[in-house]
Amino acid sequence: MKNTIIAVALSSVIITGCASNTNNAQKGAGIGAVLGALAGKGTGDNDKSRYVWGAALGALAGGAIGNYMDKQESEFREELANSGVEVYREGDSIRLSIPGNITFANDSATLVTGFYPVLEDVAKVLNRYDKTKLSIEGHTDSVGNINYNSQLSMQRANSVANYLQGTNVDANRLQTLGMGESQPIASNDTAQGRQENRRVELRIIPIQA
Repeated sequence: MKNTIIAVALSSVIITGCASNTNNAQKGAGIGAVLGALAGKGTGDNDKSRYVWGAALGALAGGAIGNYMDKQESEFREELANSGVEVYREGDSIRLSIPGNITFANDSATLVTGFYPVLEDVAKVLNRYDKTKLSIEGHTDSVGNINYNSQLSMQRANSVANYLQGTNVDANRLQTLGMGESQPIASNDTAQGRQENRRVELRIIPIQA
């Protein structure tokens, strides 16, 4: 009940205090951020980061999501041009497909040092657009033991996640998945197809209210 009263009071202050110099979209985003923060506080979690996360939820509501992801997609395409990373837009999310042959040595989960600058460019954009969560998915071809391939794909996803954390991407935004050989994008019957299937995909998903 107390939180409800506070939320109503604060939203009233925002509406009356900003009416003279903001438009409706700006006021709506501001109110959403405050109410989102209060929603986070209402869970009983006193971790300060929860309040920031809640505010982000409120701030990315409605039409703001598409615009936010449009700008982020444009920056990814600019930063990653000619890097070997493919950028795909899928609704309100963005998918980066990173070929394994330019990221890892064969049968290894250790990042190739020459790919560090590319991941640093990825991190630059991620850190500028922090109202997103990230799913890092490792994939392999079908050669070898299925359990081994699953473990290798997870290790590769973790290697990418660890590097991104080292460039100040918040670990709380990341999850890693080892998909193994379960989601091929090409035929495993050819060398070219197997190379395409050995990859890491990074899915950037907006945090929504």
